[in-house]
Amino acid sequence: MTMLVILMADQMLTPEIICHSCPMANQSGLPRWQQGRLRCGRPIAQSPTQAPAQYECTMGFRVAELSD
Repeated sequence: MTMLVILMADQMLTPEIICHSCPMANQSGLPRWQQGRLRCGRPIAQSPTQAPAQYECTMGFRVAELSD
C-alpha cells in the first residue's frame, strides 16, 4: 500500500490538510497520484539509497511516498 505525506521542517502532514486548497489537486482534494507518479509535481533528484521517494509539488511542498 502506498501513502503520500507532506514533509515539513519538523513534521509530516497528510495531503488532505494541504492539498484541499490547491488548484492542481484532484476532485477529492488529494494529490494527482497516478500509476506510481505524482502528476502535480516533479521528482526530486536523490541518491539511489535514499528512501522514500520524494517529489516537489507545484505549490512548493515536499511530498514523500511511503510504502509498507
